[in-house]
Amino acid sequence: MYSKEVMDHFMNPRNVGEIPDADGIGVEGNPTCGDVMKLFIKVKDEKIEDIKFQTFGCGAAIAVSSMITEMAKGKTLDEAEKITKQDVSDKLGGLPPQKMHCSNLGADALKKAIEDYRKKHGG
Repeated sequence: MYSKEVMDHFMNPRNVGEIPDADGIGVEGNPTCGDVMKLFIKVKDEKIEDIKFQTFGCGAAIAVSSMITEMAKGKTLDEAEKITKQDVSDKLGGLPPQKMHCSNLGADALKKAIEDYRKKHGG
C-alpha cells in the first residue's frame, strides 16, 4: 500500500513540465522497470529558483519526481545536492520495498541537473 503522501503527489503532482531555457537538466532512467525522469532547474544566486520534471513511469516514480521538486525548490545547490533517496522516501511516508528504486531516480536526476548546471557555468 502507498501512503497518503505518495497518493497525493501521484494524483496532484507539483512542478510538472519543462523549463525551455533551463540552466541544468538531469535525466535518469531505470532499465529494470522502464521509468525515466527528466529534471529541469533554473538557478539564481546559487539557489534553485525553479524546478520542473517530466516522468514516464509508475505512480511511485511520479510521486518521487513531484516530491523531489518540492524539496529542492529554494535550496542552494549544495543543500539540494545532499538530498538522498532516503530523504525523499521519508518525506513521502515511505515506499514499498519493491518501489524504493524509484526514490533513486529523483535524487540521481537532481544531482545530474546540478552537475549539468555546474559544467555549463564553470562551477
